[in-house]
Amino acid sequence: MKVFVTGATGFVGSAVVDELVAAGHEVVGLARSADGAAAVIAAGAQARRGDLADLDGLREAAAAADAVVHTAFVHDFSAFAASAETDRRAIEALGEALVGSDRPLVVSAGTAGLAPGRLATEDDAPGEGSPRVSEQTALAFADRGVRAIALRLPPSVHGEGDHGFVPRAIEIARETGVAGHPGDGAQRWASVHRRDAARLYRLALGSAPAGSVLHAVADEGVPVREIAEVVARHLDLPVQGVPTEHFGWLGMFLAMDMAASSALTRKRFAWAPTEIGLLADLEAGHYFRETATSAMRG
Repeated sequence: MKVFVTGATGFVGSAVVDELVAAGHEVVGLARSADGAAAVIAAGAQARRGDLADLDGLREAAAAADAVVHTAFVHDFSAFAASAETDRRAIEALGEALVGSDRPLVVSAGTAGLAPGRLATEDDAPGEGSPRVSEQTALAFADRGVRAIALRLPPSVHGEGDHGFVPRAIEIARETGVAGHPGDGAQRWASVHRRDAARLYRLALGSAPAGSVLHAVADEGVPVREIAEVVARHLDLPVQGVPTEHFGWLGMFLAMDMAASSALTRKRFAWAPTEIGLLADLEAGHYFRETATSAMRG
């Protein structure tokens, strides 16, 4: 199968490329830069230069592929609404190229905010009000002859090279001298290792019906306080409750209870996470060898 992957140089997307290449698929990865293209080629895939704003290029690449996996997103929280609009237009372009073909379009979405205070499931619908409508945009193509699939990722997708929420929390701890958590820290985060998530993308391409919603969740809910405690041990810092504002833009997410289940996904698609969990990954130490986080890429 020839698979076009957006975000092919990103943390999740690069793992998806590795998984698909290892399974024998022909992969074409979208790359914004010459260095990114070189990385895609080094992974055994073909590189296509471009970005999410190049809608004609996205349509062309999708039309030439047997399947599309969309992992790219511009993670600029200072202009989140604009990033969400770019994402929506990109998904529409990809979907339009596949209309009537019954080819798969797997689009990344999220479990965050689905069901605060309880385990979110695959049957929960996205809430209204968020400018990001990746899932809704993709699934609208399910009745237009596209095998559209939403694959929801949890707040923490972890592993070596992570440049997301947890590395930013570690960076803030270094800067402030406190391994903090909002409130009592009992709020929970679902998580998954990037390689487990990548395997689910491959399974979705192969067998998920149109309109499916999958949860790439391994740890259903790790208390934020326990994350802070591991950070404190590795950095030799105190643990304490701090105001949400202590974390800047990250505080809103750290204060949210974002537990989620993948029970239905595991049953329907015979997916079982095999990699280590978030806390064990933190204890391994590689998160603390990096002095700074990279800008989050899609």
